[in-house]
Amino acid sequence: MLTGMVWSLYKLSASLTLASASIPSTELAVSPGKSHAALQNGTSRYKIVIDPGHGGKDPGAAGVSGKQEKAYTLALSKKVFDQLRQDPAFDVVMTRTDDTFVELGGRAQIANELGADAFISIHGNTYKDPDVSGTETFYYADDSSALAHKVHEQLVKTTGFKDRGVKKEGWQVLRDSKHPAVLLEVGYLTNPDNETDMLNEARQIRTAEAIANGIKKYFTEF
Repeated sequence: MLTGMVWSLYKLSASLTLASASIPSTELAVSPGKSHAALQNGTSRYKIVIDPGHGGKDPGAAGVSGKQEKAYTLALSKKVFDQLRQDPAFDVVMTRTDDTFVELGGRAQIANELGADAFISIHGNTYKDPDVSGTETFYYADDSSALAHKVHEQLVKTTGFKDRGVKKEGWQVLRDSKHPAVLLEVGYLTNPDNETDMLNEARQIRTAEAIANGIKKYFTEF
């Protein structure tokens, strides 16, 4: 059962006040009402939930350098948040903004309670063979396929990593999502070349731009 200290995040009757030094809580407030709230210019406003994988007691993968996946996913997710919030067509929320553990079921639940238009879970991959590398994207429900392909296309183009494809898989955060949801494995932290690029600040900014562009393309071209 999820503890009450976390789930004030997704009560629609209150502002979301996730604490972060780099992300003001006012930027995380979600407008009440339907997920496609009208903007003044007549376009749609889409709710996007960005999910930094792992966190807190769950460190995720350990990279070649010994750095943990949970730190990478949070750093990249914040940059995706920053990219999307510059566009008035999007309301953006993160499932965590610091080194906090959030249950797998709770991540999708946040998006479901908000009536999110898209759920993006960000991860770094791992494998026992350090030569294995590349980017892959997962979805579960058929209505998530288009989103997965749009984001994956932009991500692969930008990272330059081996294209490991878009795959259907029943990860819990995808199964539990009631709206289009994808899980991104940006690259392999256990591959020296992938990890070097993934941990580079400038490369993270470009990768975040690619993810944001893929989301935008999905909503403008779908």
